[in-house]
Amino acid sequence: MAWCTSLLLCATLAAPAGPAPAVADDLDERRAAAQQRAEAAAGQVEQLQASVEGLSSELAQAVLQLQQTQLRLPAARAELAQAQAQADAADRQALMLADRLRSAQDQRSALTETIAASRSQESQARDQIAELARSMYRSGPSDPLLAAVVDAGDLEDFLEQSRAVTTSTSSTARMLTELTELQAASRNAQARLEAVTATLADLKAEADARAAEAARARDVAAERQAEIERLIAEQTAREQTLTGLRAQAEAEAQVAEQQRAAVEGELAAIIAEQQAAAAAAAAAAAAAAAAQGAPAPAPPAPPAAAASPGSGARFVNPTSINPIYVTSRYGMRLHPILGYTRLHAGIDLRTYCNTPLYAPADATVRWSAWRDGFGNQVMLDYGQVAGASLMTSSNHLTRSVVSAGQQVRAGQLIGYSGNTGLSGACHLHLEVYRNGTTTDPAPYLGL
Repeated sequence: MAWCTSLLLCATLAAPAGPAPAVADDLDERRAAAQQRAEAAAGQVEQLQASVEGLSSELAQAVLQLQQTQLRLPAARAELAQAQAQADAADRQALMLADRLRSAQDQRSALTETIAASRSQESQARDQIAELARSMYRSGPSDPLLAAVVDAGDLEDFLEQSRAVTTSTSSTARMLTELTELQAASRNAQARLEAVTATLADLKAEADARAAEAARARDVAAERQAEIERLIAEQTAREQTLTGLRAQAEAEAQVAEQQRAAVEGELAAIIAEQQAAAAAAAAAAAAAAAAQGAPAPAPPAPPAAAASPGSGARFVNPTSINPIYVTSRYGMRLHPILGYTRLHAGIDLRTYCNTPLYAPADATVRWSAWRDGFGNQVMLDYGQVAGASLMTSSNHLTRSVVSAGQQVRAGQLIGYSGNTGLSGACHLHLEVYRNGTTTDPAPYLGL
């Protein structure tokens, strides 16, 4: 059995108020794209609702549940693939961060060892200088270098004073140079150690973030996998349910055809009565004219408001939505259970529950009554138009405000939109009857 499916996408996008001029264009484009996605989703929801028009609530619910499951499955599979890709990417980043962490830790260990060795060498150099100072002191403080040693308050002071001494011995100068170089190397190594330590902290924080991201992605993937398994089970069960309802669907389709045939039969009878009355009136007028010796009167001109279709609208907008928005056109439509095409004998126009509906043109109300699958129906008669009878029916109304025999003008309120009868959602199902048979309403609406 072939099932009717379509893709349902719902998307919303919230943007902050008061964008800066530099990003205003980008935000406008994002809002426009979001609006387009929302409108597309709304249109597809309406198509889904239109597909169950003409089914009982039990059949419609079964079809909608199956279609919603089928619509959700591709999205769930895409979300599963995305979550798995995100987890894999986070894992790859975590591996790279782990390598960088190990490298930074190795650098920290090497720098720590370098600093320890430098400090040991500094200590040895200071001991050698101190021993030299003591030796020179014992021999008498005649050397300027010795005086610098004696007068210095600390090692740094000593180094500063010793640089100014130009008469130091070569061995003392060499030791001082080595000590200066050791201190510079030690300071450099310490600065690098601090930088590596900060880098380690940053890498650890980033690694933790990537690990958390991977964990969240794996949780989402597990949820989507469980949802997919549930959806597949639901789809199987709902397909079996629809298979069991096939006989009911066939019976309902037969009843719907009988109801439509009954309506067309009533219209045919009305048209026959109109034609008979017109013929009798014409005959009586001709007889009276003949008796008086006057020419027979010309037949009345057809009403302009309900002229035959052509360029431009012949009917005013029958809904409160402006401009008119078509959700499903006149033509053949696939039956969602029985799998064959059937005529969608009218045009579906977007309305909302309990919104006003209007007369498309000047007309006489033929009936305003409950008509089973049509729900609350208002049948309007426009008389003979371009040599043919023209009527419309507005269907699925919550309620009407007109009654049989009433004259209405174009744009006059006739009732309120609803979801009565066999309907999937609140909307206006408008049918046009030409000589008692449905025809496409679009040309009359200028669509």
